Amino acid sequence: MPGGLSPRLARVVEALPFTPESRILEIGCGPGAAARAVAARLESGRILAIDRSAAAVAQAEASSAAEIASGRMSLRQVAAEDFAPEPGEALFDIAFAIRVGAFDGRHPAAGRRALRRVAAALAPGGRLFTDGGDPLKEIPVPHRR
Repeated sequence: MPGGLSPRLARVVEALPFTPESRILEIGCGPGAAARAVAARLESGRILAIDRSAAAVAQAEASSAAEIASGRMSLRQVAAEDFAPEPGEALFDIAFAIRVGAFDGRHPAAGRRALRRVAAALAPGGRLFTDGGDPLKEIPVPHRR
């Protein structure tokens, strides 16, 4: 596949309801293939790809130099359950997590914490997607108080 994108990830990226102006958060980016594919479809939008693994973030950085230089993509090492936007960072329109234990039921306690953190990072009307659908399913996001 072009850019190292598997057919499964290509379907995921195609199914995400974003526009070229969207702000997107990828949770558990691994080597960054999906984030690069999303970045290629952005104009004024931006994707922040996060992963708890320093090795994954380093691998994603090494293979995403053009996307990072363009300003359409950035990376951060942080677990979903610890994520918070940096001061002044705009909120996200879309968040997605593929094969992330906090969102697929493998780690329910971490999932509850991660859902609160991601909900707080989403703009009003922001949406969260994970795998397990065809190819995605939407996770209801609790309203902020």
